[in-house]
Amino acid sequence: MQLRNPKLLRSESYFGGEWHSAADGRTFSVGNPATGEAIIDVADLNSINAAEAIKAAHLAQADWAALTVKERSAYLRRWFDLIMANQDDLATILTTEQGKPLAEAKGEIAYGANYIEWFAEEAKRVYGDIIAPPNNTQRLFVIKQAIGVVASITPWNFPNAMLARKAAPALAAGCTFVAKPAQETPLSALALAVLAEEAGIPAGVFNVVCSSDAPAIGHVLTSSPLVSKLSFTGSTQVGKVLLAQCATSVKKTSMELGGNAPFIVFNDANLELAIKGVMSSKFRNAGQTCVCTNRIYVQRDIHDVFIEKLVSAMETLNTGNGRDDGVNIGPLITNKAAAKVTELVNDALEHGAKLEYLAKMDITAGDNTRFYPPTLISGVNKHMQISKDEIFGPVAAVSIFDTEEEVLAAANNTEFGLASYFYTNDISRVWRFGEALEYGIVGINEGLISNEMAPFGGIKESGFGREGSKYGIEDYMEIKYMCLGGI
Repeated sequence: MQLRNPKLLRSESYFGGEWHSAADGRTFSVGNPATGEAIIDVADLNSINAAEAIKAAHLAQADWAALTVKERSAYLRRWFDLIMANQDDLATILTTEQGKPLAEAKGEIAYGANYIEWFAEEAKRVYGDIIAPPNNTQRLFVIKQAIGVVASITPWNFPNAMLARKAAPALAAGCTFVAKPAQETPLSALALAVLAEEAGIPAGVFNVVCSSDAPAIGHVLTSSPLVSKLSFTGSTQVGKVLLAQCATSVKKTSMELGGNAPFIVFNDANLELAIKGVMSSKFRNAGQTCVCTNRIYVQRDIHDVFIEKLVSAMETLNTGNGRDDGVNIGPLITNKAAAKVTELVNDALEHGAKLEYLAKMDITAGDNTRFYPPTLISGVNKHMQISKDEIFGPVAAVSIFDTEEEVLAAANNTEFGLASYFYTNDISRVWRFGEALEYGIVGINEGLISNEMAPFGGIKESGFGREGSKYGIEDYMEIKYMCLGGI
C-alpha cells in the first residue's frame, strides 16, 4: 500500500496518548477483501487492555470537560483539517481494508470529516434554559453537561465515518471516547487516532482498542462503571445483547441497528429520477449499508418500463478491485457474506421470482469468492426471505403494487424502521405518505439522505438516538436542573 504519509498505517492500539501492542504479543491479520491478501498484522488486545483504555479516558475526562467550548472546538477543527489534508491516503487505507471503490472511499472520508467540522461548531451552541419559578423566592435553571466516558462499537462497512460521527459529538460535548472498531477494518480507526494525536487532542481523550475478541471487549465496555454511555452501530441481534449488558449499570445508549428499507415508485413519479435514486441507494458500497434499498415496490402501470430502465442503468456497473479505475462495485466483506446473498437470491428464484439481469464479471482473484455480480430480480413477494432480511449485497429485488394503501402496509410490515424512500409528483401524497411511513428517515424523490446537518437514526427495532444535526450532541449530555432558593 503506497501512502504519501506512511505514518497513517499503524498496527498498535492507541490509548492514554500512547501506542500499545498486546502484552502477550498476540496479533490478528487484516486482509484485503478484493484480493484475499494480508495487509498487516494488528495488535490483538484483550479485556485488560480495554479496561486500561477506559481508565485513561476516565482520567482525562474532567480536564477535557473543563475546557471552554471554543478550546474543544479548536481541537476538533484541527482534526478536521488534518483529515481532509490526508483524504487520499485515508481513502487508500479504507479501500484496501474494506473493498469499496476509491471514489466512494474518498467520499466517506469527507462525509466523516463533515461531522467533525459540524460538531466543532455545535460545541458552541449547547443551550440551557431559565424556567419561570412557581414563587418569587426561587430561580430555576437548566444546564447541560458532558455525560462522561463514552464507548463505541462500530462496523466494517463505514470504518471511518461511523467512528467520526460518534466521536465528534462526544468530544464536542466534553466527553472522552473509547472506540472498538470492527476486526475486519481497524486501520481506518487507527489512522484517525494518528491524526487526533497530531491535532494535539490531549492524551486519553480519544482512544482506540483493536481486538479479534469482540464479545470480550464489548463486555468490558458495557460493564465498566467508568463508562457512562455506549454508542453502537451494527446488527439488531448484537444490539439487543449490548442493551441487556448495559442495563446492569443503567448506561445511556444509542443504537443504530438493522434496516429493511423500502423504495417505492408511484406511477406519477419522474422515472429518470427514480432510477438515479435506486442506483445510488441500492448499489453504494456494493449494497452493504444499513440504509440501502432492500425492497423495491413499483406501481403496476410503470413496472415493465422501470425494469427496462433499471437494467440499462445496471449495465454500467463494473465489479472489481476498488482501487482499479472504472470500478464502482467492490467485493463483499467476506466469503460468508457473499454466500448469504447467494442464498437469498436462490430462495427467491426457487419461489417464483424472475431473474431480470445478472452482470458478467471478469474477476481474477484466485479462489476469492467475495465478489457478487449486480443482480436484478422481479416478482418478489413478502413470503420470500429476501424481502425479510437485509440483503447487504448488490441485488435489486422488485415487487409490484396497485394501491397506495397496499404498498404502505407492505412497507411498514417489518420490525425495522431505519430508512425509507418513495418517488411521486403528488404533493398531497408527499405529506400523507411520508407521515404514515414508520421510519426514522424518509427520502422523498431522493436516494442520498444522510448528511451531518440532518438527524440520522431509526425507530422500532432499528434502534434509537440520533447522529448528526443539532440533535446529535444531545445524546452525549445530561440535563441538570438547579433550583436557587432564598431570594
